[in-house]
Amino acid sequence: MTNIKLHDKKINSFLEFASDETVAAASAAAAGVLAGKKFAVKDNIAVEGMHLTCGSKILENFVSPYDATAVKKLKEAGAVCVGKTNLDEFGMGSSTDNSALAVTNNPWDLERVCGGSSGGSAAAVAAGMVPFALGTDTGGSIRQPASFCGVYGLKPTYGVVSRFGLVAYASSLEVCGIISNSVDTVRSVFEVIKGKDGNDQTSIEHIPADPAAETVAVLAGDLGLKPEVEAAYKKAVDGLKTAGFKIIEVELPMLDYGIAAYYTIAMAEASANLARYNGVRYGHRSAKAEGFEDLVRKSRDEGFGDEVKLRILLGTYVLRSGFQDQYYTRAQKIRTAVRNEFDSVFEKADLVLMPAFPTAAFKHGDQSLDQFQQKLADKFTVAANLTGMPAMSVPVSVEDGLPVGMQLMAPVFAEERIFRAAEKLAGVLPPAECPGKMEESND
Repeated sequence: MTNIKLHDKKINSFLEFASDETVAAASAAAAGVLAGKKFAVKDNIAVEGMHLTCGSKILENFVSPYDATAVKKLKEAGAVCVGKTNLDEFGMGSSTDNSALAVTNNPWDLERVCGGSSGGSAAAVAAGMVPFALGTDTGGSIRQPASFCGVYGLKPTYGVVSRFGLVAYASSLEVCGIISNSVDTVRSVFEVIKGKDGNDQTSIEHIPADPAAETVAVLAGDLGLKPEVEAAYKKAVDGLKTAGFKIIEVELPMLDYGIAAYYTIAMAEASANLARYNGVRYGHRSAKAEGFEDLVRKSRDEGFGDEVKLRILLGTYVLRSGFQDQYYTRAQKIRTAVRNEFDSVFEKADLVLMPAFPTAAFKHGDQSLDQFQQKLADKFTVAANLTGMPAMSVPVSVEDGLPVGMQLMAPVFAEERIFRAAEKLAGVLPPAECPGKMEESND
């Protein structure tokens, strides 16, 4: 653990480390398919005896009394949790700069963001501190940081990985997923954590789809990508051709409506889910309050950051009487239309290749990509969350010294189809290692 802690000082991917004694004891007792394999956990997923902050002051001192189902399954398979990683507060952001507790740097370039909201997990994996980490993906929060950090990031089919122990943000959209430096590790971890869970009524059994894939759909026209990402997209298309895939061009006009629908749904659900943080039962309690209403108001004002407050306010607005049909219900109809459009594409293609983000990792405080522009840039990733389909970010190129990943998307339950295609693509476009990556250590 000493080497990991030292290496992380310049990156700040971790918010908390497990004690050396806990890691040593777990490693000594490890048995199973992942025996002794170290992993990190995004700090909105419960690990017994460790903090569960969600990157927020409102939960800064909260310690989880139990393990999330995914964490429990990993421990039972012999994996060893070494710590909790940083994130945008409650998973709301694309940079991890929205964390109230730390700023995480991209290990490829410390002046740049690592992506978000699972940025700490992606940075820890890219820097070689752990071979894999758990993250969560509500609108691209695994795939975008994986792209920024040059690693693999899987957003599974909705429901096949239990959300029990995941702090809710937007319940109908978010999933637990995996970030790793190899497809084989992603596959192995996915096999361990998938499956129906009696503690999560939205969970379902994974019924594997046909893993064979011959045809990949790519997006036609001007996608609005920065030159470095456009170059990487072309390399990925050419790489798939070289790997033996047939390429067809498709248009997905509903992508232009997906962002508005996604944020309407996500903010509405966030408004409901975050109402529980009121300073009464747990979490931050204002010391300045006088009376119950004042306690709730001041606790939430002191505990939540600006981005979280914005999303709660907007979510509350769209759920108001008289507005719900105008906004929330209409957004759900657009969600269905997006799903229908992808179903049509998958009648003629086995996979869809899309960018993960229109830019490579940007610098901390980059004013040309403010919070609003970052939301618009989620155009390509939110589709998998709206449809419930699996998608994985795959590293394909290094442009101007920065990694760029693309995402492969498949029909529900077709994760293995993605894994096999990613392996073939890696044979043509091998992933680059992060400069200064930490050597694997057994300490």
